[in-house]
Amino acid sequence: MKLYFSPGACSLSPHIALREAGLPFDLERVDLRAKRTATGADFWTINPKGYVPALRLDDGPILTEGSVIVQWIADQRPETNLIPPAGTLERYRVLEWLAFIATELHKGIAPLYSPLLSPEAKAGTREKLASRFSILGKAVEDRPFLMGATFTVADGYAFYTLRSWQRSVKPELPAASLQAYFDRIAARPAVRAALEAEAASAAVPRPEG
Repeated sequence: MKLYFSPGACSLSPHIALREAGLPFDLERVDLRAKRTATGADFWTINPKGYVPALRLDDGPILTEGSVIVQWIADQRPETNLIPPAGTLERYRVLEWLAFIATELHKGIAPLYSPLLSPEAKAGTREKLASRFSILGKAVEDRPFLMGATFTVADGYAFYTLRSWQRSVKPELPAASLQAYFDRIAARPAVRAALEAEAASAAVPRPEG
C-alpha cells in the first residue's frame, strides 16, 4: 500500500489514520506544482484529479478523496475503533463530522490561500470560518474527542484543519476548547510520527527533471 502525499497538505489525515490503524504502507511525496512524485512519476497518471491524497491499494487500485480513504483505512482494522461499525448511528455521526469538516472547514479555508481574494473578502471568510470552528469547539468542550473518549478518523481530519487555521489565519485557535483538543491529538504517537515523517520528507530535495 502506498500513500501519495504532500507535506502540510490534507493527505496528513489519511497518513495519521494509517499509523493509528497500524497498517503497513509506503509514502511517496508529490510535488503538486510540477505534478511529479518523488520517484519522477507523472502524478496525473496516478490521480487524474491532480491532488493528494491518493492511496494505492496492495492489489493495485487507486483510492482518492481523503474522507473516503480514511473510512477504508479504519475498516481494515475495526479493532482500533477508528470508525464505528457499519449500520450503527455512531457510524453515521462520524460520517456527519467528516462531511462537515470536509465542506465547512477544509474547503472553507482554501480561499484564504488565493492571492485574488480581496482583504475584505478574506475578512468575511475568516469570520465565517470562526463560526464554523466554534461548532467543533463546542463539541469538545466536555469530551476528549468528537465521539467522546475514543479517537476516530474524524479527529485526525479535524486536526489537519486546525493546523491549517494556524497557518493561514493566526496561531490562536478560534475557541478556547480547541487548543486543548489540538494538543491532545498532537500528543498521540501516531500523529507525532506522521508529522515527523512529513517534515523529514520535506527536507529532502526534489529530483531534477
